[in-house]
Amino acid sequence: MQRIELEIKVLSPLAIARQKAGGSISEAVDYIPGTVIRGAVAAKILNESGHQFSDLTENGGDFQALFLSENPAIFQNAYPALVINGKLIDRTRLEDNGVLPTTALSSKNKSGFTPKNHGVFDTLIDRFCAEGYGYPYDPNCPKNGGRVDAAGISFYCKFKNKYHSLSANKRLLTRVGINRRRAASEEEILYSVEVLNESQEKKQQPVCYRCAILLEDDLAESLRNFIQLRNQNFRLGGSTSRGLGKVEITTKQPVSAKIDVEQKITNFTNSIQDRWQKWEIFGVPLKELSGDRTYFTLDLQSDAILTENWRRTTVISEKMLQQFAKVEDPSLKLETAYSSYDYLSGWNAAWGLMKDVELITNKGSVYLFSTNQREIWDNVLGDLEVRGVGDRTCEGFGQIQICNQFHLVFREKAV
Repeated sequence: MQRIELEIKVLSPLAIARQKAGGSISEAVDYIPGTVIRGAVAAKILNESGHQFSDLTENGGDFQALFLSENPAIFQNAYPALVINGKLIDRTRLEDNGVLPTTALSSKNKSGFTPKNHGVFDTLIDRFCAEGYGYPYDPNCPKNGGRVDAAGISFYCKFKNKYHSLSANKRLLTRVGINRRRAASEEEILYSVEVLNESQEKKQQPVCYRCAILLEDDLAESLRNFIQLRNQNFRLGGSTSRGLGKVEITTKQPVSAKIDVEQKITNFTNSIQDRWQKWEIFGVPLKELSGDRTYFTLDLQSDAILTENWRRTTVISEKMLQQFAKVEDPSLKLETAYSSYDYLSGWNAAWGLMKDVELITNKGSVYLFSTNQREIWDNVLGDLEVRGVGDRTCEGFGQIQICNQFHLVFREKAV
């Protein structure tokens, strides 16, 4: 598979609603969902008759292969990107980037990355060790010994050895309804739309998002050229007829989507073994840590739709992971899981209908596995990180990362 990286610069506010609130306010998400990008590209292809992608004859043409085949193109979610002095920092220069794990904690009073705040640290490995030694794990702030809580950061990156939290600013746009007959404002029709800003409020810098499209090799160059030639013609989200949703999309040359995770698995396993030895100061563990087992994590980088035995679930079990990876491993064990859930719906513009309400597992969820047969997983986990897990992966659901580097940030080295 090939990977086309997209850099999306926002030129006007984006009205991308997650769900309709009970009142008159439409709530906006804090990123651009893959399903929105997918719908915009598909609509543009269909609207331009005569282009090679619009060949919907006999075999469906390229459109069939991109959107309707058994292995359609995967449109990942677009998350906020790092912009410094008005310049978007290239992804290859980032030392780490992604969704912060739900196991990350920070000071309750001054949460966030240093130096302005008290720092953020991860608790997954220490919780695993504490359970093995039979102790509860209740850390405090490394700066002042105060209480800690969830970090409250969704997206982050590491650049020049410094961590940055990435977020999207929002504001409310208040609008009045128009009487179609009189072409004037209608009485008692006033509504508000929450939108993503087109610039940062304080620094007045442009807002950019970054994502990728993963697709078969023979279609990558054609799709990249199609998007690049129309880079300012796409509209994302709702209310586009009122001037919202204008973006500029810049594409990078397609590259191989293959991911090598062997070194990350080795580093993570070594960190667990080293940390386990440090916990020996508390006494004898309830169970010994097997030296021949390999440990790895699955970190959800986007919301996932998971199903087991025809029922929705929020936990990736051993059986489910083997089905996703298409391997058999009797030694595979789910050591622990940290996940939460929510409900999600949406609007299908092609059908003109509401989408079904789905039970989703929230991004940031963490699953810790161990195995005695590492040789089976070294290759398949890299492929799994490319494809994702669960349902509707082509719309950006189920993106994962193997062994997020932030799990190696311990309390005494909070960043």
